Amino acid sequence: MRRTPKWLTGAAIALQSLGRMVNLFDPAVIKHLESLGEANAERYRTNHPFPHIVIDDFLPPELLEDVLANFPNPKANLEWTRFNSEEEKKLAFPVADQMPGPVRDMLYFLNSKPALEFLEKLTGVDALLPDPYYSGGGIHQIEPGGYLGVHADFNKYERFGLDRRLNLLLYLNKDWKEEYGGHLELWSRDMSRCVHKVLPVFNRCVVFSTDSSSYHGHPTPLTCPPDRTRRSMATYYYTNGRPAEEQNESHSTLWQRRPGEAMDPARMAKKIIRSLAPPVVADAVRFVKKRMGSDS
Repeated sequence: MRRTPKWLTGAAIALQSLGRMVNLFDPAVIKHLESLGEANAERYRTNHPFPHIVIDDFLPPELLEDVLANFPNPKANLEWTRFNSEEEKKLAFPVADQMPGPVRDMLYFLNSKPALEFLEKLTGVDALLPDPYYSGGGIHQIEPGGYLGVHADFNKYERFGLDRRLNLLLYLNKDWKEEYGGHLELWSRDMSRCVHKVLPVFNRCVVFSTDSSSYHGHPTPLTCPPDRTRRSMATYYYTNGRPAEEQNESHSTLWQRRPGEAMDPARMAKKIIRSLAPPVVADAVRFVKKRMGSDS
């Protein structure tokens, strides 16, 4: 039996990717995004506890079917970063060019000109820059029992000297029931209450502005069946500078405790050690954490 030449296999893969890109950049899809940006702009900017929007039917569903079918499972031959701490228990992978084609191409699309123009129209934030490295973003997956503590994200992309301004989360969970949990929670800036909860259902997109008190997470452990996981894509956007009222010292992820939630003794000890550490040590730790990325 003759083997298919490698060049022919590569050409077939390239043609598949080209076909997906043609579908993603179809004028009807771009017009749809433009309409979503215009229709939701005022609500985005006035929503509480901080500017955000929840959009159902974000993209034509057929564009996401292939993404879902090729989304890597937790045991896939992929070097998932596995977080397992008091603050978070999740899987993440940011390297787009090592992902299955449909997943990779969707991430590329979310970093493209039409996606940036949609976000600028929606949020009023101009001159947005995408992150080709998907630092802290890419694809995320939560297994049963997993969680993500309430937090505000790192505010500076030190590698490029940019300010983090927006998060876009796209959920890929079909037939996701309320009792499975995994709701994205948006908390008040004083951490007194959860203002909004979002069920992570298929083709639901959440966009929100990020600053040092835009607290969010899904802190309650996931209760989905053992054969299910919470799947999402995350892309983050930056600007060169930000409004004066939003400026703050550079920081990594700011984890928060919910009302009545006790701090773990080990975490309390770490906090004390950090407060006693020389500034040069603290700066080094912050640098390493930022290089590893954050999540939402």
